[in-house]
Amino acid sequence: MANPILGTLIHAVGGVAASTCYVPFQKVKKWSWDSYWIVQASFAWFIFPFLIGFLTVPNLLDVFNDASNEILINATLLGAIYGFGGMCFGFAIRHIGYSLTYTISIGISAILGTIVPLIMHGTLVEKFNAPGGYTIFFGMFLALIGIIICGVAGYRKEKDLKNNNANNGEPLTFNMKKGLTLTLIAGVLSAVFGISLEVGAPVAEIAADYGAGNFEGNANLILSTGGAFITNFIWFTIVGLKNKTLKEVVDIKGVGKKHYFLNLGMSILSGALWYGQFFFYGIGHVQMGAYKFASWVLHMSMLIFFSYIVGIVLKEWKQVTKRTYFTLVIALVVLVISFIIIAYGSKLGTDISTGH
Repeated sequence: MANPILGTLIHAVGGVAASTCYVPFQKVKKWSWDSYWIVQASFAWFIFPFLIGFLTVPNLLDVFNDASNEILINATLLGAIYGFGGMCFGFAIRHIGYSLTYTISIGISAILGTIVPLIMHGTLVEKFNAPGGYTIFFGMFLALIGIIICGVAGYRKEKDLKNNNANNGEPLTFNMKKGLTLTLIAGVLSAVFGISLEVGAPVAEIAADYGAGNFEGNANLILSTGGAFITNFIWFTIVGLKNKTLKEVVDIKGVGKKHYFLNLGMSILSGALWYGQFFFYGIGHVQMGAYKFASWVLHMSMLIFFSYIVGIVLKEWKQVTKRTYFTLVIALVVLVISFIIIAYGSKLGTDISTGH
């Protein structure tokens, strides 16, 4: 039986994993970004999905064999398209900063990744009018408001750090037109991952028939992440060969044994955390019952919420003004309220549909 409150808590665990997945990179030394990325991407999008898939989904190969080729191909291709989103995200940060890029792209992803699948299935009005539907959509709207306020707080933070000369990160070459364009593309392509999961949902249903239980989502996740892996592996292999950095991945002597295995371990940990967000997304998604459509916006909101919490823990907000910090607190409170409302609406609808 579905349990939306438990589902929301599981989504929160996924949000923590997502918001911390790049923290290990701070420990990577004597490796280029290309080398780090190709290793973590290999584990996040290929090795872990297949390994966990085989461990948690009975007769996984039979599941894929029973699914239609159209579903397998379309879900994988959509995952491959999503793979370009991360690249656009990285370039956008250089032009309008991390906070604006992150908030705008995730905000777009939250909206499109939730609404587009409902439109595709022609169930938007049906879900809206169903028991608990109005409550859930209000919670989704509130989550987007919280995301926008987070963006305002992030923008003010970057201004505060610049005024205090406290930003030691990569120099920002401000170009709103170019940065906003790249951010919009990144947001749309990020939403494509959610659509990919929805397109591959019949594969999860087949996995459930084989006895996968709460782990049914691990079956179609392989398709989405597999597509993303193909795109990134090809791109960063070409970049690595061009920049002559690809050899770092196997050059133990050149990097030094200590740094090499630390880099490898931190890259694998990054991959594990990235994969972890969607491992828990799949489990939480099952628990949302008839209101699984709310999972994507809930996941995206959790991602932003915990990324800002991690920023506070890492003291990234230490030198901001009280006004900026207060704005952040308001944003986080709004997001928490939205999580509660979405969970309540989902539970309300589930209870009514099951006669409780």
